[in-house]
Order: sequence, then C-alpha cells, then structure tokens
Amino acid sequence: MRYATREIRLASALVEAADTLVEDFEATRYLQRVSDHCVELLDARAAGVMLIDGGRSVSLAASSRHERVALDLLEAQHGGGPCLDSYGSGKAVPPVSIRVAHAAARWPDFTERALRHDIVTTFAVPLRRRETLLGALNVFVPTLPDTSPADEVTSEVQVAQALADAAALGLQNRHTYARYRTLSGQLQEALSSRVRIEQAKGMLAERWSVPADEAFVALRQYARRRRLPLDRVASAVIEGVAEDADLRRRTDGSADGPA
Repeated sequence: MRYATREIRLASALVEAADTLVEDFEATRYLQRVSDHCVELLDARAAGVMLIDGGRSVSLAASSRHERVALDLLEAQHGGGPCLDSYGSGKAVPPVSIRVAHAAARWPDFTERALRHDIVTTFAVPLRRRETLLGALNVFVPTLPDTSPADEVTSEVQVAQALADAAALGLQNRHTYARYRTLSGQLQEALSSRVRIEQAKGMLAERWSVPADEAFVALRQYARRRRLPLDRVASAVIEGVAEDADLRRRTDGSADGPA
C-alpha cells in the first residue's frame, strides 16, 4: 500500500491548516506553510496568499521556495492580476498561459514580471468561508497548462481550493478565538476589579465603623479628587498606601464638607 500519495499529503496539509488555536500563532508564517503545501502538492514553482480587505491588498505571504519571486508577483498585482480577479468574482481563475495573457494585455504589469521570472502558467483560487472572502491563493507554474484530459486541469485547481478553504476556516477560527479570549480577559479583569473594590470597601467600613455604603462613597470621592480609576484606589487601600485622613475628607465633613 502506498502511503506517500498526494491524497494523504493533502489530508495532512488540511489538518495542519485547521490548527490555528495555538499560543504562538502568526498569520504570515501560517500562510507561508499553506503556500508551501500548495507548491509541494502541485509541483509548482512558487505560491502565495494575498489577504484583501475592501478590494485592497492588506497582507502578503509566500512559499519558502522562491519566496522573493512569489512576493514580487503578488506585489505586481496592484493594478490587476489573478488574485484580485479571483477575489472580485469569488471564483477560481483557471490556469492561464502567461504569454497568452501578456499578448492580450491582460494584467500587463503582472504578466511582464511573471515572464521575467520564467513563470509559464498561473491560476488563483479565493480564500473564502461561506460568503466571506478573505483574499486569494495564487499558484505559479513553470509549465504550460495541461489541457488533456480536462479533469486533470480542474483537479489542480480543486486541490488549491481545498487548501484555500482550509486556510480561510483556520483564519476565521483564529479570529473568533482571539476575540473571545480578549472578551474573557476583559470580563475577568472587570470581575477582579469589582472584588478589589468590595474588599477595600469592607476594610474601610470595618476600620472606620461605618456602613459599607459610606465607605464606598469615600472611595469614589477620593478617586474623583485624584482623577484615578476606582480600582487603583481600591488597590491602594488594600496595600495600605492610601492615607485614611485623605480618604475621609468628605466622609466626615472635616475638609470639603458633606458630599
């Protein structure tokens, strides 16, 4: 039984593309790995990903093999190219002969640069998650498009599309994960702040033999006078660095009068 088939390598690449919920995640490095898998699976010269927002390129990542070539070809698409076409339509741009496209004045800047890099064929697929488009994956091939049989051509595009879909899912999962981690952190900090305030209020109420509400008013008025966050004042009380006399200025009416 053969274990080194493209199907098994593709399955492994898809699993890796789904693994984005890690502490040291870095989007450019992640998309480079996706591009590397594309090069290996499709025998391409290079590949790259263009993340697009509002029709404008916002981030580029390229395969480690011929990285400079891939980045140069992605950058050359500011005036048009396979990535922008794929993103604009939400569909794959099938394999295109660079010389034919150049002769037809299709993507002139891109095709001119591709010819200089000896790229013969290119195609692109969208990075999409259902209706959400994130960008495009572009593949650069050193041979002419294979037109016989036709299903072999589409299979190359299908492999690239599977990788692009997995990458889009991985990126969206990462975005959701990061958003909820941030929200969780904010909620935890709010809870911790509330606990500190309640602790400080209780300490002052016990020390001054006053109701808890009166101690809280003292905390709040001190924070306002000093233009400090209430949580910071509570921490100062807990740590014993806030002076009682200053805290009670308004509470007992000794300085500024009643609140």
